[in-house]
Amino acid sequence: MQPQWVPTEADIAQARITDFATFVAERTGAPVSDYRALWQWSVDDLAGFWRMLWEYFALGDVAGDVLGSAEMPGAHWFPGTRLNYVDQVIRQLRSDRPAIKSVSEDGPVREVSWAELIDSTAAFARTLRSLGVRPGDRVAGYLPNIPETIVAFLATASIGAVWSACGQDYSPKAALDRLGQLEPTVLVTADGYRFAGKAHDKRADIAALQAGLGTLRATVAVSQLGLDVPDATPWHEAVSDTEAISAVITTETVDFDHPLWIVFSSGTTGLPKGIVHGHGGVVLEHLKALALQSDIGPEDTFFWYTSPSWMMWNFQVAGLLVGATIVCYDGSPTYPTPDSLWRIASEVGATVLGTSPGYVLACIKAGSVPHTDHDLSALRTVGITGSSLPTSSALWLGENVGERVQVSSISGGTDVVSAFIGGVRTVPVWPGELSAPYLGVALDAFDQTGQPVRGEVGELVVTAPMPSMPVRFWRDEDGKRYHEAYFDTYPGVWRHGDWITITDHHSVIVHGRSDSTLNRHGIRMGSADIYQSVERLPEVTEALVIGAEQPDGGYWMPLFVVLAPGEELTEDLKSRINSTIRTEVSPRHVPDEIILAPGIPHTRTGKKLEVPIKKLFQGADPARVVERSAVDNPDLLDWYGTIRPSGSN
Repeated sequence: MQPQWVPTEADIAQARITDFATFVAERTGAPVSDYRALWQWSVDDLAGFWRMLWEYFALGDVAGDVLGSAEMPGAHWFPGTRLNYVDQVIRQLRSDRPAIKSVSEDGPVREVSWAELIDSTAAFARTLRSLGVRPGDRVAGYLPNIPETIVAFLATASIGAVWSACGQDYSPKAALDRLGQLEPTVLVTADGYRFAGKAHDKRADIAALQAGLGTLRATVAVSQLGLDVPDATPWHEAVSDTEAISAVITTETVDFDHPLWIVFSSGTTGLPKGIVHGHGGVVLEHLKALALQSDIGPEDTFFWYTSPSWMMWNFQVAGLLVGATIVCYDGSPTYPTPDSLWRIASEVGATVLGTSPGYVLACIKAGSVPHTDHDLSALRTVGITGSSLPTSSALWLGENVGERVQVSSISGGTDVVSAFIGGVRTVPVWPGELSAPYLGVALDAFDQTGQPVRGEVGELVVTAPMPSMPVRFWRDEDGKRYHEAYFDTYPGVWRHGDWITITDHHSVIVHGRSDSTLNRHGIRMGSADIYQSVERLPEVTEALVIGAEQPDGGYWMPLFVVLAPGEELTEDLKSRINSTIRTEVSPRHVPDEIILAPGIPHTRTGKKLEVPIKKLFQGADPARVVERSAVDNPDLLDWYGTIRPSGSN
């Protein structure tokens, strides 16, 4: 297969990563003539790479060693070195471009200047201090994706307190399952949000949260809908301290691994795990991921469609670390039309737009032609994450968004609040593949015996530590849950839980989660390959495939499909689905049954619930298999709980 995008000489010369490679070569003499060589050096000399990154971005003095211990788990980065995430944001202060462009469904674009952002951060930090918030205390957010959410996070971080948030689409129970673990001192919220043309009043849910969070000292509420939130300080009062100007903003200098934020796992099989990340690891990782891997800088407008519930919100905020303008959108990506994200990208002049394979597929099925219908002349890169991007969707982006627009699929996770693999401005893009491992990520693919494999499916592993690996899990004092999550399979090696293939040109194909592996007749297969073929059919809206071992030793592999309005699951359609899978994937992937489903259940960050549904089919207790509050449509679980193989009782 030929690349669909190849960097020009100008792309390579102007890329920030090229400048970094020159910086490294001049100071170390390392052989970093191209990206592959630079990556190899970055994993062979971990301490040298991360020190060079620190020096390249002029982050200050290093107290001593870069890597005190490289053991996993338990690597100790930059012992004795102190910093604060917010200092790197303050350094970007400028007057020629806004810090944030805020977009809503029903109003004009609102711009927040850098001075306004820093002034508001300083003022809200003063309010938090006046409420007794101290370093290490937790501040919780129950908010939409608006500038005030960013201000609240930055203010929290500036005083060394710990931020954690979820979007207001979460029910009070789902929010309490997460935020309640943290015993927060302050809740920052909003009276409601708008989505798909409807206003959602959240005051009753806020009251439930206030009642459930017994450690709260105060609630601060942003007015989105013009409603009064009882027992809450209005946001405008909390940021009205005129003495808190940018010239005197003070930050609390903290240890490298001092907690910055706590992000949560999906929580589908019990209470969500609180994943703690430190100031230093996040700053370094996000500077690398944004500036070097994504080539985002001070002249860019960075727009990723996301929510405060998802780590991509944290990733987008990192645009501020490199001086970019970031875009907050509080609304539906398909309202009022399926191509609304492209329209917004045009309105704000986005140079980098991030979305999901599902959204791209929805645009394909709607017949959208973004580059014809909208002015996307500023757009340089389309980022993709959440699941694997099919080859056909990648090619569609090239044809309908722009042939010189780089399609940059990334794959990583909440666990490292970044990516392991993704695009690079100096490396070609092959459709359906991720261009390269990120710098400093000792990525490999292992077979079941722990041996590296190439050109075939293996487990995604990372064989050396990264600074943004979790500091710890919340309430996991002995580290047992942390160890079980990543290090039980291959001792001392991070196993992420994805199937990947590393190709002969060093790109990576992601096949889906290895804990939901299809294992028919001893042949391991990824579910993503099936979804990519089936979901392209115009009759199919979405699909879910499950491989469930049966008590009698058999193996049942049904395919559930949700059909477009007006379509029926006829024998002809079943035959075409099977033929598509047989031709485009393999005969082994053809399902045992095709079943019409009322919907596909997901985590609230959009991942299909393959493992919990598999356990339901194997007779597990539904109450123990999945936490309903973590599911986007929990009523679907009842329907799946009734499904059994044809002919069984």
